[in-house]
Amino acid sequence: MLNRFREAKQAEIAALRALSERGEMPRAWYGHRPPFAARLRSRGPAALIAEFKRASPSMGDLNLELGPREAAMLFAANGAAAMSVLTEETHFKGSLDYLGACAGEALPLLRKDFLFDTLQVAATAATPASAYLLVVRMFPEGEQLREMIETGRALGLEAVVEIFDERDLELARQAGAEIIQVNARDLDTLEVDHGNVRRLISQGRPSELWIAASGVSTPEQVREAAEGGYDAVLVGTAIMTSDDPGAVVRSLAEAR
Repeated sequence: MLNRFREAKQAEIAALRALSERGEMPRAWYGHRPPFAARLRSRGPAALIAEFKRASPSMGDLNLELGPREAAMLFAANGAAAMSVLTEETHFKGSLDYLGACAGEALPLLRKDFLFDTLQVAATAATPASAYLLVVRMFPEGEQLREMIETGRALGLEAVVEIFDERDLELARQAGAEIIQVNARDLDTLEVDHGNVRRLISQGRPSELWIAASGVSTPEQVREAAEGGYDAVLVGTAIMTSDDPGAVVRSLAEAR
């Protein structure tokens, strides 16, 4: 699956390279970026990152009726601490433009996509996003991951580094990651192992911010994540497939 995601981004990267060669890369966003990690720490443990995604490879279309602007308003009104926005187009029906549409509700925005070229980080900096996702397994060498993290820092962005196992965690730390996201779903196989979320948090350090993803969908699981030591939880499918997304956000945000 990761190879499929990488292939899907080639056209985007080629277009960014062409812009860069012509000196036409979009300028960095100069508006206010709400701090991502600081907001989650202030609302934790298990602060809610509500995710907007229109589709997924494993489930197909989720909720094509709910727009990004409407979702941002709904998430903010019901207590979400931050918002994750799927911008990958081919498999998730996302768009980079969604980040601009979601701005204005004082929610820190996380760009969730498959990023492995520094030009993609520069493109993210041209949006109101506060943070961007990096999947460790997208990088064959730790130095590439470090470059992606440091590029974002220089542009005022925070990197959320996603891991699936202990080896991923080691590589993330070697690259200088400060925000660790544990995905219960192995993106190589799409299989889910909820034990990952419970096991890996035992290796967390006080200086790191830890997020549980893909293994949380109920208030009980939010409370379990909080008791386990997670600073935040990321929930998307349970929200986007509900007939009342606002009520689901509220129940998860208040679960602690």
